[in-house]
Amino acid sequence: MNFNAIFYKSFRVLLLPFALIYWFIIVIRNWMYDKKYLRSSDFNFPLICVGNLSVGGTGKSPMVEYLVKLLNPKFKIATLSRGYKRKTKGYTLASETSTALEIGDEPMQFHIKFPDVPVAVGEERIVAIPQILHDKPDTQAIILDDAFQHREVIAGFNILLTECNDLFTDDFFLPTGDLRDQRSSYKRAQIIVVTKCPQDLSAEEKNKIIEKINPLEHQQVFFSAIEYGDPYHIFHHAERKISPEDEILLVCGIANPKPLKEYVHERSSTYYQMTYSDHHVFTIDDLHDIQKRYDRIEAKEKFIITTEKDAVRLMKFHEALQDMNLYVLPIQPKFLFDEGEKFNKTVVDFIANFTFEPAE
Repeated sequence: MNFNAIFYKSFRVLLLPFALIYWFIIVIRNWMYDKKYLRSSDFNFPLICVGNLSVGGTGKSPMVEYLVKLLNPKFKIATLSRGYKRKTKGYTLASETSTALEIGDEPMQFHIKFPDVPVAVGEERIVAIPQILHDKPDTQAIILDDAFQHREVIAGFNILLTECNDLFTDDFFLPTGDLRDQRSSYKRAQIIVVTKCPQDLSAEEKNKIIEKINPLEHQQVFFSAIEYGDPYHIFHHAERKISPEDEILLVCGIANPKPLKEYVHERSSTYYQMTYSDHHVFTIDDLHDIQKRYDRIEAKEKFIITTEKDAVRLMKFHEALQDMNLYVLPIQPKFLFDEGEKFNKTVVDFIANFTFEPAE
């Protein structure tokens, strides 16, 4: 562990009094929802919520994309996100002219990859859901992105994500830890997915994690790893593989770049990194810095890699990027222990057999 990491952890421990205040506020909030002093709304309509109990990258966007790919051939679905760090407010349905600044980088990523799927954003999901159904009345299900901790809306099906090396069971409240909700809130989920697992996770390790989570009788626990595709050019879309001769400039502004760095490191000669904050809004100066850093790499075989989420925030520099050797690395979750079909069937059956059960 380097000095910066040690300092960061030590500093967060000093913030324990604020974490206890945050814990108290969350406990009171959840108690008020449980006792009906704060009201939750349910809909006579299939809502699938994807979320987590912590801030940071547990793989929500890849899971939403996985669900879209799974469900879109069978049902007419839509996605609803908050639209984090967008420059607009209120409900917006993505259109041909939408940009990441207007709807947020992750919804823009969904819109680009699935242009036939309605992609909406709105801070107040209780307002946005009826608006989606008004704008797209043939919608058969809505995927709620990052909505687990927002209890104004009751989803019929909750998928809770937790990272293998940073389980919610081992975490503490913000700002000392990364928890933004009580650990006990996991009981509201129908499915728990342990994400970013090693590809070779053993059955023994799997069982230890399940024991720590302590799922309820009705809950299913699945395990997934990150599966990377071949990098493709940000505009030309031509693919190329990472070879042992390549030197890579890795450009990323995501919450947890560690798995990405390990993947590139294992497959290339060497890599250099330019790191930005999560959801960073790139400027033309950033682009110039990236090009200058890339030009300093002397290797003959070299190119730039970024994430799909970062790519949608770079696309506004269309002209400048046309000739830049910038490639995008796609990812998707891969279910371990041959349980992918079981997961798929559980989600599909929820929509196919949906019956409305009003909250008590």
